[in-house]
Amino acid sequence: MYRRETPGQIKIDIPFNVKLNSDSKWVKLAELIPWERIEEHYANHFHGNEGQIAKSARLAFGALYIQTAEGFTDVKTREHIQENPHMQYFCGFTSYTTEPPFDASMMVHFRKRIPAEMVQRITEEVFRTEALKSMDAPEPEETVDEEGEGAIEKRTEATAEGGNRGTLILDATCCPQDIRYPTDIGLLNSARELCEEIIDRLYQTITDQYGYKPRTYRQVARKDYLAYTKTRKHTRKQIRKQLRKQLQYVARDLRIIDDLVTKGAPLSTLSRSLHKKLLVIAEVYRQQKEMYDAKINRCDGRIVSISQPHIRPIVRGKEHEPTEFGSKVAIGLVGGYAFITDISWENIAEASLLPSAAEQYKRMFGFYPKAIIGDGVYPNRNNRAWCTQRHIRLSGLKLGRKSEETKRDEARQIHQDGCERNAVEGEFGVTKRKLSLDRIMTKLPDTSLTAVAMGFFVANMERKLRLLFVPDSVCFVFYDFSLLRLIISDAWPPMC
Repeated sequence: MYRRETPGQIKIDIPFNVKLNSDSKWVKLAELIPWERIEEHYANHFHGNEGQIAKSARLAFGALYIQTAEGFTDVKTREHIQENPHMQYFCGFTSYTTEPPFDASMMVHFRKRIPAEMVQRITEEVFRTEALKSMDAPEPEETVDEEGEGAIEKRTEATAEGGNRGTLILDATCCPQDIRYPTDIGLLNSARELCEEIIDRLYQTITDQYGYKPRTYRQVARKDYLAYTKTRKHTRKQIRKQLRKQLQYVARDLRIIDDLVTKGAPLSTLSRSLHKKLLVIAEVYRQQKEMYDAKINRCDGRIVSISQPHIRPIVRGKEHEPTEFGSKVAIGLVGGYAFITDISWENIAEASLLPSAAEQYKRMFGFYPKAIIGDGVYPNRNNRAWCTQRHIRLSGLKLGRKSEETKRDEARQIHQDGCERNAVEGEFGVTKRKLSLDRIMTKLPDTSLTAVAMGFFVANMERKLRLLFVPDSVCFVFYDFSLLRLIISDAWPPMC
């Protein structure tokens, strides 16, 4: 049980007993992140004044930021904070210390206390103003409320024709989890091995009621599985035969477990993790038996990992990875900043998320977007009608017969929209290749979603940091295509 420290005003300029480099990224980030707002959201998870004092919100959020930005493990995150004074300043330390800031296992608690919804709210509050500045109309006036926070107000009616502003770029991707590629036979074999472990533990509690240990044929089952896996290619008949065998082995083990429990073997002897896996195994057997009897390869809520049963197969249709296994996240890109519009473990149709994304856009900025750009799945009839009622231009081919001039203008507009849509693909590339969203290493469903949300927050903050602190030696090159010559400003040295 944890409790929060007495709330106080957080100071950004912390006196430090070590001279810090003012050009350090962590010193600059400490001035940009709104620690007071994070503390307000973080405090909602604590009630009462009893129990151990929890770590501060700045330390928790700062540790998660460092881990995401640098790609560290939990242990490496703790070690780098312990050794780096700039990271300690970023996390709110008042002086440099060589003591470990926390135990590595606390990173799990940090991810639980800072859920994905909290990261999304902080992302909207931090990057809303920057995204608003990039729109194609003057920025609306800001008023200050009683609490001293900036509140964006729109004077004109948001839903009136011509009142829409900005462009919303929509797309979705899958953030794969770190699991073994699932196959039906491999999943059943893992279930069989876990059932045998459970039988061994339960049998030890009631050995006096059995003349001999229940026979599970584990050696025969293991031999059958190895003989199957060593074969490079399998016919449909061989796959069906091996599925039938594995289903029979798991069914026998589940009957033995029921018999042991009926005769008095307490399930309390099992650990919480093993007991949970037993419940998952029963559901896996039901799904696999149903698909085997019906001769189909899909079912609702299909489990692909016994240790992480919340993961679902996400069919993406890509050339090298047609199916991915992880959470599906949809983002809306506004002015180069990514805002999560939906995140789920289910394979939700992307087109159905367009209205909620546009409503989220209106909630953040006070008006609907002037245009919504996405791939070919978004402009269906329902979305077209919804956008037309709100005077939103939805990218894509228009319905009905058109003249040749209209077709040329439409093709030109679609090409321009496609060029703008490339920005969201670049955002996915950055978060997956640099911020480790191509393989989520966390195990729990809520902590995994926190890792995904932190990835997009870090990407946005890195972009803001680049725009605010552009080096003075940046060289700008301009191309004059009418004269087909390269124009370089005389103010820059020839090496540019």
